[in-house]
Amino acid sequence: MSRIIEIEKGSGFCFGVTTAIRKAEEELNRTGHLYCLGDIVHNSQEVERLKSIGLETITHDQLRTLHHATVLLRAHGEPPETYEIARANHINIIDATCPVVLKLQQRIQGTYNAHKGAQQEPQIIIYGKRGHAEVNGLVGQTQGHALVIESAEEINKIDFSRDIYLYSQTTKSLQGFKNIVQQIGDRLQPNVRFESYDTICRSVANRIPQIREFAQRHELVLFVSGTKSSNGRILFAECLAANPDSHLISSEEEIDAAWLAGKQRIGICGATSTPRWLMNRVKDYLESLEQPS
Repeated sequence: MSRIIEIEKGSGFCFGVTTAIRKAEEELNRTGHLYCLGDIVHNSQEVERLKSIGLETITHDQLRTLHHATVLLRAHGEPPETYEIARANHINIIDATCPVVLKLQQRIQGTYNAHKGAQQEPQIIIYGKRGHAEVNGLVGQTQGHALVIESAEEINKIDFSRDIYLYSQTTKSLQGFKNIVQQIGDRLQPNVRFESYDTICRSVANRIPQIREFAQRHELVLFVSGTKSSNGRILFAECLAANPDSHLISSEEEIDAAWLAGKQRIGICGATSTPRWLMNRVKDYLESLEQPS
């Protein structure tokens, strides 16, 4: 009896990543070369594919020394300082900031500007991964004044006697955000204003029930994701909770043949930063193992 191997329909690039890659490919088709500030997507295989057709990844330090060039800003977004450097260095920007991230940046900047210079400035708190590209861009909207907390264990860093405005990195766990909201609310001092904004992208949050159901329907799940992907870690954790026989891989080369023993229904899924072509390659590899030698 041959195995049933299925790729989850909802897996693959989200809108923001799809747009960034489309913009990069359009420019590469036109000119054959393009700089990108940081990895265009947290998937090394896709980065290598684009590198092979002319995409050159640069750091922020390299951006400072670049002049009269074209640079793509990826979906994660950038702080205002990046745009200032580009203007000063006569750099043409192709802005692929995800609309969801851009709206979040504007909201945080609006909150910061509305209270700047007040006798007691409120705290802008960002629930996110410290040092993540998106989070760096969000903190930049507050001239570096926002406080980043990675989990509920870090809420002791908050001053509960001052007003609090809480936002979230778009790819964080919705349940984790709700937990932080509850714990902050429980510790507020009297007459302190607390506003929380659920700014989590639903392209990740809405996939959680789907990915749980998919994992439960299969005997073995291979979750394909780059090691740097924040949403990949969240979605894989959901897979693992729904099906303990789930494995995180970055390519077909990491598949252990022992995982396949006795498994007839195998599911393949991935992060919003995982290209469909890579999941198809994993499926092709599994199907090749079925072929007689």
